[in-house]
Amino acid sequence: MTKSGFVSLTGRPNTGKSTLLNQILGQKVAIVSSKPQTTRNRIQGVYTKDDCQIVFIDTPGIHQPVHKLGEYMNEAAERAIADVDRVLLVVEVGKPRPGDLAVLEELKKDHAPVILVINKIDQVKSDQVLTSIMAFKDLYDFEEIIPVSAKSGKNVDELLKVVIRDLPEGPFFFPADQVTDQPERQIAAEIIREKALRLLNREIPHGIAVTVETFKDREGKDLVDIDASIICDKASHKPIIIGKGGEMIKKIGTYAREDLEDMLGCKVNLQLFVKVKEHWRDSEVLIKNFGYDKKELEQ
Repeated sequence: MTKSGFVSLTGRPNTGKSTLLNQILGQKVAIVSSKPQTTRNRIQGVYTKDDCQIVFIDTPGIHQPVHKLGEYMNEAAERAIADVDRVLLVVEVGKPRPGDLAVLEELKKDHAPVILVINKIDQVKSDQVLTSIMAFKDLYDFEEIIPVSAKSGKNVDELLKVVIRDLPEGPFFFPADQVTDQPERQIAAEIIREKALRLLNREIPHGIAVTVETFKDREGKDLVDIDASIICDKASHKPIIIGKGGEMIKKIGTYAREDLEDMLGCKVNLQLFVKVKEHWRDSEVLIKNFGYDKKELEQ
């Protein structure tokens, strides 16, 4: 008999949820950067091994929103911790922060068992990990507390064993060889946004979106043509994204192309453009047009 279930990854921004998901799956399905609120949408990653399948739901970090996009991200995160079999609360090693406490208050509204995942243990000494466990353990009735390093993979197998142990019996929800529900077009847009997040200064990245206008195989060649637009919310940001002599946009394109070719297993002709849509993060119409549709959260 097969076992299957849904497991949500939640926490405040920048605790390593997406890095953990990628580590579990053994490949990138969620973008990562050092900047908070990198993940904007709900992303499903599918882990299948032998007679077990776990559908992991990676969520935006729960935070205090300052625009409609932030409200959407919080709703995506809050919906993802409802109606799942387990919740993995991912925190950084150290003392609980206000953002961690806010997420715990949200979890108290739900009844799914919560496993506390203390991440980034590779950055501290073992006694600091123990101190962190003691600081968190009485804040909530956690099913388990497991310290891990999402980056190196340390203890991630132990975490999986705990999750699998209590999964209910049931059929697989996805084919055994499928690792995400995201279409290639969406992953391509996210890869481009990841490179922009890493290369641009702190003020600009959160004001950008990426849309893919063209994604097609070139006839007779092992080549995919992709045309994409980087949308910024201020006219003053456009020349910064393009860079002097087009240097920055070329760099974003070069790094994105490398990941896209790895993902697709073929050459990629990537053309990037920059467009301005002022204050798009406060426009429900534009938020929806750029792929952040609240109706999809209800599915």
